[in-house]
Amino acid sequence: MPLGKVDPGLRAPEIPLDLATVGENARLLEEVGYDGIVVEETKDDPFVIMALAAQATTRLKLATSVAIAFPRSPAVTAMSAWTLQKLSRGRFTLGLGTQVKAHIERRYGLAWSPAGPWMREYVGAVRAVWECWQNGTPLAVRGPHYNLDLMVPLFNPGPIEHPRIPIQLAAVNAVMCQVAGEVADGIRPHPVCTPSYIAGVMLPAVRAGAARTGRSLADFSVCMKPLVAAAASEAELVPKVRDVRARIAFYASTPQYRAAFEHLGLGELADRLKLLSRAQRWEEMPRHISDEVLETFVTIGTYDTIARKLHERYGSVVTHCEFSIPVKDATDKARLGDLARTLQGESVDMARRAIAG
Repeated sequence: MPLGKVDPGLRAPEIPLDLATVGENARLLEEVGYDGIVVEETKDDPFVIMALAAQATTRLKLATSVAIAFPRSPAVTAMSAWTLQKLSRGRFTLGLGTQVKAHIERRYGLAWSPAGPWMREYVGAVRAVWECWQNGTPLAVRGPHYNLDLMVPLFNPGPIEHPRIPIQLAAVNAVMCQVAGEVADGIRPHPVCTPSYIAGVMLPAVRAGAARTGRSLADFSVCMKPLVAAAASEAELVPKVRDVRARIAFYASTPQYRAAFEHLGLGELADRLKLLSRAQRWEEMPRHISDEVLETFVTIGTYDTIARKLHERYGSVVTHCEFSIPVKDATDKARLGDLARTLQGESVDMARRAIAG
């Protein structure tokens, strides 16, 4: 469950995340039977939020979805993940993302470098730090971006009970999928990645990366936070559909996501929306998303149908689906539990076969 309201892209969220409720929400998910909770890095530090959730629960798995890698030193990220893994007693997954060039340069103040090679080196550096702490292996990272060879006892937290921390990479394009196949434990397709794009573009690149390094994909994960418009009734769906239409327009205007649209013959639409975005003509953008395009990218349904629709759409390529509904009363709580049980009851065999090829 992504905590808080999903930002539709062009509008502010109706209800921002209340940090004081993180523990309560996490306990609720654990009580109704959810497998895990994830949080993205947008308006709050995801590691802080995961620490709050870890402290409040005993079973619920925890993941960043995603933390932005490059603004953080690999040693800093390694420490945050190591601390959360200790606190949660082995329930943490480190989800990492790259961010786009403009944000790396103009929001974080870093020099840009091609993301694929940078992320490959970054993951290797994080794991080298963990290996140093767990097994005393000398720290010896040498690469274009990082040279790490100093670890003194004062800054070495030492071994932990659950040192195996999965790493998942956010991905859209084939290059990052190949990197994930080489060095990571899973991919997190962007919400604009349709099942056909995942099957036809992303997974072949994952397999190519795994073959390059001789890795098995037996436990490789494909974790998806789909674009969803869901509500208790058809009438309540109307504003949800409006907001997700705006979100699709926003994503289509982003050059880094163009491949997912081009795959479906929507490259011209992406180019048109990019020009509107650059002109800051935000409110004009959603009208360019037809109902057909909307339904191609978004799963739409009432609470009693949405779980089935999500499985029908993504069950052949996704191993982990992230979705929730607001809980205002006992009825909503029961619905949330039913939704979780419905999705958990479905087999992931088709997705496993798709990953293996």
